[in-house]
Amino acid sequence: MRSDQRSSKWLKLAAISGLLFLHLPLLLIFLYAFTTEATSYQFPPPGLTLDWFEVTWNRADVWEALGLSVKVASISTVIALVLGTLCAAAVSRSRFFGREAISLLVILPIALPGIVTGISLRSAFNLADIPYSTLTIILGHATFCVVVVYNNAVARFRRLSISMIEASMDLGANSFQTFRYIVLPNIATAMLAGGMLAFALSFDEVIVTTFTAGQQATLPIWMLEELVRPRQRPVTNVVAMVVVLVTFLPILGAYYLTRSGTDTAGAGK
Repeated sequence: MRSDQRSSKWLKLAAISGLLFLHLPLLLIFLYAFTTEATSYQFPPPGLTLDWFEVTWNRADVWEALGLSVKVASISTVIALVLGTLCAAAVSRSRFFGREAISLLVILPIALPGIVTGISLRSAFNLADIPYSTLTIILGHATFCVVVVYNNAVARFRRLSISMIEASMDLGANSFQTFRYIVLPNIATAMLAGGMLAFALSFDEVIVTTFTAGQQATLPIWMLEELVRPRQRPVTNVVAMVVVLVTFLPILGAYYLTRSGTDTAGAGK
């Protein structure tokens, strides 16, 4: 057996081991959602049942937390799409003093530890005498959602040929028409991918939410409280399955969008 074949087998084994290490805990979450044991995580489960799905469906606190998470994630994503795209356009298509500093400030929130962002936001809200509400959660989530959209949009803007925009303006199109017919079709997939990732990040965010939510509980905060003071442990696992699916689908969609949408019209011309 050749050495390169042996290396290939070891590489495959390492990849499989890494995937198992990452995903076996998720499989355990799914398994415990069906257990008949209500008070502990006994392995193997003494039995399997679907009753916990009905119990979860009838829990009003679950629906309240889910509704708040969807609302916060949706609004935060819209804010991020607008601000992130505008920042990306300004940074990638303009030359001005402090451009690199502004770019650094835009991406800084996602580079900082979440607890630092949470403490700074809480201090700012207290200083401005802003009561904790859904608005404060949205503002907190928007700080890092903007970064996700910005990173996707700025990369696409830099690949967009300036000659297409100049040709559109030379042919009589105004700024709005150029944006609608030239710029937007070329950055649409990047915006959509960034929006999907922003929604997924906002939906399962815990640390920043802890500092900005007050008495409200998004779904991840509800799950954390249920783990500390459990009423029905399998209900938490059923909800965790929902969170995994809700966050996995946007990430998967963003992956395929960015993988197949890297080329822009007129690139390299």
